[in-house]
Amino acid sequence: MSQPVAASGSSARGAGSAGRRGFWFRDFRIRRGRVRVFDTGADLALDRTLVREAAIWLGYHLVVRARSWLLMLSGREGPRIWFTPNRPRPWYLVWSALAWLGGRVATSPQEADAHFAFEDATWAAPPSTPALNGQCPDISKSRVAEVFEQVFGYPLTVDPALWTGPAVEKGELNGAHDGRIVACPTPAEPGRCYQRLVDTSDGTFTYDLRTPCIGGRPAAVWIKRKPARARFSIHNLAVTLHRPEAVFSVDELASIERFCAAMNLDWGGLDILRDRLSGRIYIVDVNKTDVGPIIALSWRDKLRSTELLAAALARLLERSSAAPRRRGSSRAV
Repeated sequence: MSQPVAASGSSARGAGSAGRRGFWFRDFRIRRGRVRVFDTGADLALDRTLVREAAIWLGYHLVVRARSWLLMLSGREGPRIWFTPNRPRPWYLVWSALAWLGGRVATSPQEADAHFAFEDATWAAPPSTPALNGQCPDISKSRVAEVFEQVFGYPLTVDPALWTGPAVEKGELNGAHDGRIVACPTPAEPGRCYQRLVDTSDGTFTYDLRTPCIGGRPAAVWIKRKPARARFSIHNLAVTLHRPEAVFSVDELASIERFCAAMNLDWGGLDILRDRLSGRIYIVDVNKTDVGPIIALSWRDKLRSTELLAAALARLLERSSAAPRRRGSSRAV
């Protein structure tokens, strides 16, 4: 029997999974006014902003959870996905999209409609069987910049010893939020990568184009507005939902799709920046285990975003080679 998505956060693992056990609080530690997330190493200040955002997310989660249970009780069975080596917690986008479909987290690979490689890590070992995102083992900043240059034909990476002017220095790890602006030329620090400073500022604010991609195609775009002085912050002043074709040109959309194909990315969020002077776009980050929807979205945009991602997930499962026929079922997703 499969487990309802709404209960996945506290369930035991299925056989063969190295996923997490226990309640959500085991995923992070609160100490001395800081919150440390174990998977990513992110270290956040436990301030009023974080508490307020957690409360907003909880309200959203309760709506998604309620819809999931209502669909289950009405007999509208959604897809079952086996996640390996970890199961997504409710704050991950794939959890919400699956729940919105009335889907379940499968408790064994045999009963699943699809397999999904899910690990909140920068480098991951490929799974032993075909799985969504299973061929995307490396999302380090250097790998993202390398593939970006191959696809788009212009570089993101700079050599800090030769570059003149400001550049962005950041670590390789996913979700660390450790970027900072440095003046070049400067010696390269071990374990750090260096990228051109993409100017998205209007003088007061900076704008990021967060683009969830499913099945290798953008499903939505969230335009995030932040103070220019806090461009690397995880907090946003405002976020709005847009259709991809309203933000990117036809050629840009085609290049984004080629980038996803080159990364072997079936599901993930892209951080895209548009340079104010040149008009060019730069993909600066890839996240296979993206959380959300973004807190600063309006309630209407949160629910609409979830609906869009759920529909894209359903289409992905319909055509995925990682979607085996469920044992004992006449339906192949």
